[in-house]
Amino acid sequence: MTTIPRLPLRDELFMLAHDDDTGRLHVHRRALALGLAGAVLIDLHLAARVIVDPPDPTSPVPGQRLRLRTDRPVGDLIADAALASLHPTRTAPPLRTWLRHFAVDLYDRTRAGLVTTGILRPHRQRRLAGIAHRDTYLPTHCKWSVVPRARLCYLAQGREQPNDHTAALAGLVAVLGLTTHLYLDNDPTTLTTRLTTIADQHHRAVRDITAAVDASIGDLATATYR
Repeated sequence: MTTIPRLPLRDELFMLAHDDDTGRLHVHRRALALGLAGAVLIDLHLAARVIVDPPDPTSPVPGQRLRLRTDRPVGDLIADAALASLHPTRTAPPLRTWLRHFAVDLYDRTRAGLVTTGILRPHRQRRLAGIAHRDTYLPTHCKWSVVPRARLCYLAQGREQPNDHTAALAGLVAVLGLTTHLYLDNDPTTLTTRLTTIADQHHRAVRDITAAVDASIGDLATATYR
């Protein structure tokens, strides 16, 4: 049996956030970009590269700050760019500020990486008798979204104990509102609560990052109505 390599957290989140058949996004693109930034940071924390410091009550800027544990490269272009943005000679950035800045072009960079590695392929959809068209990207194999979706299914059903990676994915899926697209029979609200509970049982720093993603997405929604 061929072993399917586990993708970085951001890539799994990207795949779950798109329709397998049409390539359409299930959520707002900017919201997903914030989720992808959070996923990059979580992977770096789990790899012992980044520390999320608790809030400093004396600081004029509230919230947690990010600090390098080590700048040793991961060997992944996007992850290493995140490490470079946290260079020890610079002031430790607030978590939510870093998420917003790193998310700016992260959707496009993540998609480009998935195309380069052969996980996504460009696809042109023709409409109006071929007069108009829309470019999208489709998975080269269903396994890239089916496998992470199955892991979340097993967690929700209590059939598998979560590891740190899958627990973090559960938390990000919950805050992005992607539970309705896991194709499970569970009530979406109950499923979201279940995945959030699982995620909350793991690293505090991962919970903090996920909460910061959630708050940043809320900021987007608030800005829309100003």
